[in-house]
Amino acid sequence: MEQYARLLNYAIPFFLVLIFIEYFFSRVKHQEVNRLFDTISSLSSGLTNVIKDVLGLVIVIVSYEWFYKHLAIVHFQSSVLLYIIAFIGIDFSGYWIHRWSHEINIFWNRHIIHHSSEEYNLSCALRQSVSEIFAIFTFTFIPMAILGVPPMVVAIVAPIQLFSQFWYHTRLIGKMGWLESIIVTPSHHRVHHAINPEYIDKNYSQIFIIWDKIFGTFKEEEKEIPPVYGVTRAVKTWNPLIINYQHIWLLIKDAWRTESWIDKIRIWFMHTGWRPADVQNKYPVDYTKDIYHRTKYDVSASKAFKLWSSAQLVITLLLMMFLFNQIAIIPTIGVLSYGLFLFVSIFAYTSLMDGHLQGVIAECLKFIIGLILFYSNGSSWFGIEQIWSSGNVVFLGYIFVSLLLSLFFYFNDRPIPQKNNDYVGSQIV
Repeated sequence: MEQYARLLNYAIPFFLVLIFIEYFFSRVKHQEVNRLFDTISSLSSGLTNVIKDVLGLVIVIVSYEWFYKHLAIVHFQSSVLLYIIAFIGIDFSGYWIHRWSHEINIFWNRHIIHHSSEEYNLSCALRQSVSEIFAIFTFTFIPMAILGVPPMVVAIVAPIQLFSQFWYHTRLIGKMGWLESIIVTPSHHRVHHAINPEYIDKNYSQIFIIWDKIFGTFKEEEKEIPPVYGVTRAVKTWNPLIINYQHIWLLIKDAWRTESWIDKIRIWFMHTGWRPADVQNKYPVDYTKDIYHRTKYDVSASKAFKLWSSAQLVITLLLMMFLFNQIAIIPTIGVLSYGLFLFVSIFAYTSLMDGHLQGVIAECLKFIIGLILFYSNGSSWFGIEQIWSSGNVVFLGYIFVSLLLSLFFYFNDRPIPQKNNDYVGSQIV
């Protein structure tokens, strides 16, 4: 946990620099790839994911170390070859996990957040799940365990393989010649994120595109078919925590409402989007009728509110990085409580970006949690005064001003969602 937190303190600023570089070049090329609230939502989603990971909020059913101890045929010392085998093995595993996350109803819930943006840019790469509580795909690492790849090698290579998937989430890079035949490129992954009928559920590979070509899921980007991004049942919210649980909430309701006991069970394991016939007819849901003329979800907001929402993101990021820097000396209960404060904070300002009352309610809860944690730690925000002498005063001032401004914006200047009629009632796709 501590090592991963330290790694993120270097990785996050690097990712942010790349996002600003992409934004700069998009302006130079007069090509809009970012919308403010969409970008804030994407970055906020990234914060929730790394907070969850650092806090260790994942239950591992069977660990890789167990497979390694019981299945390894040989035990090698660390070598360059082992790292190469681990990288290829993780990438092969990633292909199947990614594919099942798209094709099986219950597993789509762990991945929908990544596809929820109606833009395609580097920031949307950070839309990662917090709903994945159970790590159930460890068995896909069994081939590596049999080959004797040590757990430490996997622990080192896995973050490298994950971070290597960041760069190709962009519209600013065209096709890349001979590299298109070897690695996943922006062109390949644009196809994957598209909801065009020709592109949907294609290009699952993460680093090496060969897996899609072997297993028949490859599709080349065609100039005549410009990708349209998002999901066919648009999420219609900036709140990443709500997006994370929209799909499974629909599955729960459908399983409850259907009269067929067989459907109550099989709905979880059918292809993504499948719904029982009786529920589909009685409780239709919205999906995109015409993807090429769909109005993207957006809200009308004042410049002052946009500035405040941006400030909330930055402040939350700084508070998170302070936690990561102090995590080794904060007791476990303190780390979990701090994480709760950050989750509530993100829920509050992203809900307010939708113009929802729940944003104000969450802001009040955040204020209460902040005060409780401050005074239960001896009138200190987890020892911030050791780094910044005025830190405690600034923190108290922040949560107080945050509450007041949230109330002000909600009652006087809250965002208004723009209406559109691009959806028809039917099943989710």
